[in-house]
Amino acid sequence: WLFKWTNYLKGYQRRWFVLSNGLLSYYRTQAEMAHTCRGTINLSTAHIDTEDSCNIVLSNGGRTYHLKANSEVERQRWVTALELAKAKAIRMRNNQSDDSGDEEPASQSDKSELHGTLKTLSSKLEDLSTCNDLIAKHGAALQRSLSELENLKLPAESGEKIKAVNERATLFRITSNAMINACRDFLDLAETHSRKWQRALQHEREQRIRLEETIEQLAKQHNSLERACRGAPGLSSTSTGIASTTKGSVQSAKGEASDEDEETEYFDAMEDAPTFITVTADPKHHRRSGSNLSGASEGHPEDWNLEDSVFESSNQSSYNESTCKDLLPKKRRRTRIPDKPNYSLNLWSIMKNCIGKELSKIPMPVNFNEPLSMLQRLTEDLEYHELLDKAVKCESSTEQMCFVAAFSVSSYSTTVHRTAKPFNPLLGETYELDRLEELGFRSLCEQVSHHPPAAAHHVYSKRGWTLWQEITIASKFRGKYLSIMPLGAIHLEFHSSGNHYVWRKVTSTVHNIIVGKLWIDQSGEIEIVNHKSKDKCQLKFTPYSYFSRDVPRKVTGVVSDADGKAHYVMSGTWDEKMECSKIVQSSHGSTSTEGKQKTVYQTLSPKVLWKKYPLPENAENMYFFSDLALTLNEPEERVAPTDSRLRPDQRLMESGRWDEANVEKQRLEEKQRAVRRRREAEAVEALEEGKDYEGYIPLWFERKVDAVTGELICVYKGGYWEAKDKQDWTMCPDIF
Repeated sequence: WLFKWTNYLKGYQRRWFVLSNGLLSYYRTQAEMAHTCRGTINLSTAHIDTEDSCNIVLSNGGRTYHLKANSEVERQRWVTALELAKAKAIRMRNNQSDDSGDEEPASQSDKSELHGTLKTLSSKLEDLSTCNDLIAKHGAALQRSLSELENLKLPAESGEKIKAVNERATLFRITSNAMINACRDFLDLAETHSRKWQRALQHEREQRIRLEETIEQLAKQHNSLERACRGAPGLSSTSTGIASTTKGSVQSAKGEASDEDEETEYFDAMEDAPTFITVTADPKHHRRSGSNLSGASEGHPEDWNLEDSVFESSNQSSYNESTCKDLLPKKRRRTRIPDKPNYSLNLWSIMKNCIGKELSKIPMPVNFNEPLSMLQRLTEDLEYHELLDKAVKCESSTEQMCFVAAFSVSSYSTTVHRTAKPFNPLLGETYELDRLEELGFRSLCEQVSHHPPAAAHHVYSKRGWTLWQEITIASKFRGKYLSIMPLGAIHLEFHSSGNHYVWRKVTSTVHNIIVGKLWIDQSGEIEIVNHKSKDKCQLKFTPYSYFSRDVPRKVTGVVSDADGKAHYVMSGTWDEKMECSKIVQSSHGSTSTEGKQKTVYQTLSPKVLWKKYPLPENAENMYFFSDLALTLNEPEERVAPTDSRLRPDQRLMESGRWDEANVEKQRLEEKQRAVRRRREAEAVEALEEGKDYEGYIPLWFERKVDAVTGELICVYKGGYWEAKDKQDWTMCPDIF
């Protein structure tokens, strides 16, 4: 029994916990073990921390358990058991991943082992059947002998004893018969299940062979299509791309865009967003009759005109940002990188062993990558940072929420063509983007965990805001598509108002992994909450559907205050622009076919909050990088020796030397695996000696329980920029 934190109303509640096979599960009662599990956490990818003498904190991605033991001794017993179970689970997982290339021999050995087990079982069952026959035979002989003794003329005392023995023999015969019947039933049941297991095993083997043959055939078709496409005269790459995209879109329309990984739980999912209709009102009419508007959701059109200065500046900025930037004194940044080389790749040799595995477990060549790390892609979210600079100037918290919502959508604008995979950062790898003098902010990322891969990010702006997050990427390859699920919350705080916003990212899906042109889609819902004012914004990313009449990549949402009163309607697309319309009146409309009542919002004309910058010239040959992305891997002096810019395989890939980059990538990954194995051995040794083992400790971040979400999150502890000023990097590990 342990006590588990549930919520602020109920506090800690007594729960029954079971630790087995690297999994910690809990139930309300012991009786629930037979039918209802309340939750499970995988220790192989979990962080184990202790808060005080009796508390334990377990976190895995977006899930956190706060547990309390009855005493410090009991707490220590649990921590020791959890650490041992975690170490064992990690070893088992690593052994499984190391042996992933030997699947065929392993399956053969499993097959022979299974047949051996079945043969032994059959032999034992035959022995049991023979024993049953012997018991029946000897029991009958004993009964006959006793009957003969009873018929002899013996003294009275002997007769009584023989009668007693006869009764015991009768009981023995009854018991033996019952055992014989039970053994016969067991024998029949075992034979039936043995046949059933063999049929199931044969079916699974045939399914696997059929799947491998199908994927191999698809890969061959893909290669022949590529060769035919390259050999077709007069066919431009543009028309080919359009045709492939259209074909891929049609194929994906049959439900693929909304498929979700059945093994993944989404903790940030909301209920279905309310269906609504937006009607644009006449501003002149509402100026005359604004005082006559009724209902709890009425607004004041005059406010919209007063706020035009902020919204109009946003609109102008979206179109003329590049011109404004040129007026500022800044360092000259590069505007191009070497063109992407045209390398052919045998997909089948890589894909046939990847189905159903975690993406981080698959050894990928750089052919699938782009020359940026995941830390740099995370930093790329700041491309439209000026939206937050404008949000600082907003006096209304709901108006400020509109800019924050536009910023949360803008981070997806660069992904529409970016189907390549960023480099997985090495443990301890960092990336800084110091644009304090040019753009007013400085950003720092660090890879704080490798299993699961997690990156911590901190941004400070002298223009009045701070952003921080810890993101864990969960991904699954499903043969036809790749699902990428970012886990973790994004925090944004404005210095002057103290408004603290929290939201989470949606699911990204890459389609046509094997055959056809790759394309990416964003789907799901984002709930942005201002934890100071309790304002909310619910954004819905509509998945692509061939049969839908909606605009592709559509995003819609409503900004409401703490009382649930709607103030603004957000609309647009995640790859182009976001607009905001002020609500002047709301009413209930007709009921939809699904039985939901639609809300009709009467709004003023929309204002453009954000518009995507055009891509630079020749972007299609430079991995479709934006202006900011082109500068992210530009060599800079005075950065930490762990900075992503200094990663050799990434630098070789950017230069077009992919073969050398693949060799260097394997060297770095093997070096990291050796360090991991050494750390695991130290952990096991410390646990066996009864000592505490801290494991890997991030250099610039520290783990704390977030006061808002209650999750364990890595936050910036300071020291990096001071170390950069002194050029003192002695504490940095040697990872490259």
